[in-house]
Amino acid sequence: MSTAVAGALFAGSLVAALALVHRPLGDHLYRVYTGTRHTKVERAAYRLLGVRADGEQSWGVYARGLLAFSLVSVLVVYGIQRLQDKLPLSLGMEPVTDHLAWNTAISFVTNTNWQAYSGESTMGHLTQMAALAVQNFVSAAVGLAVAIALVRGFARRGAATVGNFWVDLVRGTLRVLLPIAFAGALVLVAGGVVQNFSGVQEVTTLTGGTQSITGGPVASQEVIKELGTNGGGFYNANSAHPFENPTAWTNWFEILLLLLIPFALPRAFGRMVGQVRQGYAILAVMGVLALTSVLLTNVFELSGNATVPQAAGAAMEGKEVRFGVSGSATFAAATTLTSTGAVNSSHDSYTPFGGMMTLVDMMLGEVAPGGVGAGLYGMLILAVITVFVAGLMVGRTPEYLGKKIGAREIKLASLYFLVTPILVLTGTAFAMGSEERRAAMLNTGPHGLSEVLYAFTSASNNNGSAFAGLTVNTPWYDVALGLCMVLGRFLPIILVLALAGSLAARTPVPEGAGTLPTHRPQFVGMMVGVTVILVALTFLPALALGPIAEGLS
Repeated sequence: MSTAVAGALFAGSLVAALALVHRPLGDHLYRVYTGTRHTKVERAAYRLLGVRADGEQSWGVYARGLLAFSLVSVLVVYGIQRLQDKLPLSLGMEPVTDHLAWNTAISFVTNTNWQAYSGESTMGHLTQMAALAVQNFVSAAVGLAVAIALVRGFARRGAATVGNFWVDLVRGTLRVLLPIAFAGALVLVAGGVVQNFSGVQEVTTLTGGTQSITGGPVASQEVIKELGTNGGGFYNANSAHPFENPTAWTNWFEILLLLLIPFALPRAFGRMVGQVRQGYAILAVMGVLALTSVLLTNVFELSGNATVPQAAGAAMEGKEVRFGVSGSATFAAATTLTSTGAVNSSHDSYTPFGGMMTLVDMMLGEVAPGGVGAGLYGMLILAVITVFVAGLMVGRTPEYLGKKIGAREIKLASLYFLVTPILVLTGTAFAMGSEERRAAMLNTGPHGLSEVLYAFTSASNNNGSAFAGLTVNTPWYDVALGLCMVLGRFLPIILVLALAGSLAARTPVPEGAGTLPTHRPQFVGMMVGVTVILVALTFLPALALGPIAEGLS
């Protein structure tokens, strides 16, 4: 069997598995966020938080609750890192430096999970569990909550509220993320991922040898990571490490976990707005963009255009032989299309155009299918922009799901898509404008620019992956990338919630002869075109100076 055929079967089996789980998981998400009953555990959590579970909130109150929760989370994660040596289960680790603790706290609370450090040699067990692992769940639940609030904005009529942040947070954590993480961890342990909780153990490796390693709850952290909630890993090599990703089938399963929830959310969206076909239209846009990315990334890596890849028959530098080119390229596409950031190969070693695809995936806004929650609300913002463009073409006031899209709505949607390009391009410009900051690059020329551009693209889009050739654990990069993470996370969220409040207050208008059908293939194609054009107009000059220039040379 040729490598190309094996890669096609690998990707095809993922598509089949996602199609199989799309409906039941989407229906479960719908029930979670529309049900009126609270479990005993949830009621206990509400009493602890001091909130009224049955009380609805305006978008402003919802946003203030989200920001307050995130601020407290940053302070707690920062404090645990700085006091690490004085806390139990520190494994003798020193306190994390102030600038790295800031970067890491912001990183995990914003669901970026960018790691500027080696996990196993920097963090003790308590820091990994109480600080990082907790945020792996709740920061993803925040993204889910924002997406559901926006969907309620489309679904409600003349309403002043968009839900209750604390209820959405608790339900997303307890009913969605924890059960999937528990089941996934059992599968990964059965597949050979190490699960232990001791200081130092003797562990038999896949090759039959025995070596001493620092222990830790690896399997649990691995499945949290692959759910799209954690770009980091217990080991610095991430999912390329045999203790985190031992075989080809665990690699397949981890990619499935990356895509599981984001691809199920359109089903929940369709049911909540009462038009399942609208959910299928959003899913189709996600699918077209995702499959195109997977195909192109595989093609570029399988047809490496440099001397060494051509001599070897494939671009295997920086890749694990356990997974091969297709298993690595598909993982790379999946992790950059979502907000996961986990990697099973070195993106810095990819061919110029293969590396460019990982950049483009993030520059799309991570909407195909995107992060947990973030992908859906990003795609719905794109839908608003698309109907606005269509309205300009025919001279009609744009509508989406029966809601008029007025000046306020399109301003909020436009600002949403301006935030990350400003952060990415400004951060890259400042980094490249200083000789001291350029010294952090492993490479010079176009590839060095790509390393810096990738770092700020990853941080601003809350992805968490890296080209790995850039030394970022310095005060300037830790602070600058931390600012990109926090602004790239919370400014768009505020704009999304404001849009949700504005839409919820509107009353639907009946469909007319000039209403644009938003569930048909024409609209799907138009959304794909608008998404690609937005990225091309914004980032093409930077890409031309980086990976494109490198590839053409």
